Amino acid sequence: MLGNSILLTIIIINIVYVSLFTVRIILVMKSRRLLASLISMLEVFIYLMGLNIVLNNIDQPLNLIAYCVGWGSGVWLGIRIEEWLALGYSTVQIVVNSAETSLPARLRDKGYGVTSWTAEGRDGPRLVMQVLAKRSNEKKLLQYIQEFAPKAFVISYEPRFFRGGFWTKRLHERE
Repeated sequence: MLGNSILLTIIIINIVYVSLFTVRIILVMKSRRLLASLISMLEVFIYLMGLNIVLNNIDQPLNLIAYCVGWGSGVWLGIRIEEWLALGYSTVQIVVNSAETSLPARLRDKGYGVTSWTAEGRDGPRLVMQVLAKRSNEKKLLQYIQEFAPKAFVISYEPRFFRGGFWTKRLHERE
């Protein structure tokens, strides 16, 4: 390998390696053990190939720069892949200024399970809602909230475990 081809090879190998690394870490966090293990084998193979090329050509500073460029690009691509996969679920908590709102009914009409309760805020009563959604549907849910309650306070987070309720009833109905 000569010159530019080494640089390009190092960049591509690192993009692939770090993208796989990012996806593997996400799969580990989501308890997808088998898939994470399989990806890790491919990941380490690619890593060792790239490291071998860099170490055999370490006297060229451009190779180290290529390694860094590939690494950063791989992080970016890995994040994009994770967003595209959108594995798991999101819990969205919504707080609106008025306890009298049609938002829970509207979200239920869209197929979301909504649990709501009245809470006390600094300026009086608020309606708090909790909605569990597939991550792949989270953006659509957030669009509905923006459309129906643009001033709502919204927090989104990922649950690691859930049992019972709306989702498990729907899952059993499909079986």
